[in-house]
Amino acid sequence: MGIIIAIIIFGLIVTVHEFGHFICAKLSKVNVLEFSVGMGPKIIQKKKGETMYSLRLLPVGGYCAMEGEDEDSDDPHSFRSAKLWKRMVILVAGAGMNFILGFIAIVIMMSMLGSVPTTEISGFSAVELEDGTLERRAESYDTGLKHNDVFYKIDGTHIFSMLDLNCILLTSPTNVHDVTVIRDGKKTEIKNVNFGDASGNAIDFGLVHAEKTPLNIISGSGKMFMSMGHIVEMSLKQLISGQAKKEDVSGPVGVVTAINETTQESENTKEAVFNIVYMTALITINIGIFNLLPIPGLDGGRLIFCFIELIRRKPVKPEHEGYVHLAGMLLLFGIMIFATYNDIVRLITGGNNL
Repeated sequence: MGIIIAIIIFGLIVTVHEFGHFICAKLSKVNVLEFSVGMGPKIIQKKKGETMYSLRLLPVGGYCAMEGEDEDSDDPHSFRSAKLWKRMVILVAGAGMNFILGFIAIVIMMSMLGSVPTTEISGFSAVELEDGTLERRAESYDTGLKHNDVFYKIDGTHIFSMLDLNCILLTSPTNVHDVTVIRDGKKTEIKNVNFGDASGNAIDFGLVHAEKTPLNIISGSGKMFMSMGHIVEMSLKQLISGQAKKEDVSGPVGVVTAINETTQESENTKEAVFNIVYMTALITINIGIFNLLPIPGLDGGRLIFCFIELIRRKPVKPEHEGYVHLAGMLLLFGIMIFATYNDIVRLITGGNNL
């Protein structure tokens, strides 16, 4: 059941992305030759107007093929005949729809919580002594933090939500950080704050939780959205800098497996739904950001050529641009094959790569 749910989620994310391209192309009077959900052999297809709608066997992608997208065309409704700003909107629309889906998923998550977490400190870890009194045992309090401080930055990284705090404090190799907080309405920088309590927990403080109102849910969802963008950004930086191991690279098989495991490990239905919605939000935001990277073959790579056209006042020859995107697609397919290999090895070895 978990695998079926995972495949449906992955298909939804891809469909939403391609629908963004599709609807903006239609609104811009650009002919869409085919709108496909999935890759590989066709299962179902139906033509309406100039567009062929198809469902394909492998739920690992999809595409929105437009007239004159990669070649010259005399059709006045081809992609290259559209105004430059319309082409740019069409290209950005896929990622935009991913972001909208991600935000909606986060709003659903926030609505499932009893209250909305903030980044304001409500208190610090304490231990109960033999006489029944409580003694504060929080290193962060001893090294400078106070009640009602609102986290603003840690080591230069902006803190939007509790997710940022968890990501930084629970994954960092050190417990000592430079922290900027909002204290009495002013930004206050505190050097060398040491996080930790008597039990060895890196998070030695509690956070204020706001009342669950529509305004707080929307505000909290926006902050959580920014935090998920941070996670994707940090992952990309680790991958580019070499901090992330090549064995950590994962593809569609790994994503489906992760969602399936999350579903199976949840203690009850509500927790399973919450975790699935969380992963849906994180994955769709990840895909949206990745597609905007200036890599040939991706939407971001095509946007680069639009900017070149904007500067040169004339487009790059379609065949030349096509060669660049072909090279990018071959590279991306190579990465996907490598990532899929990693996923399969993890499945066979139970998580241990060869």
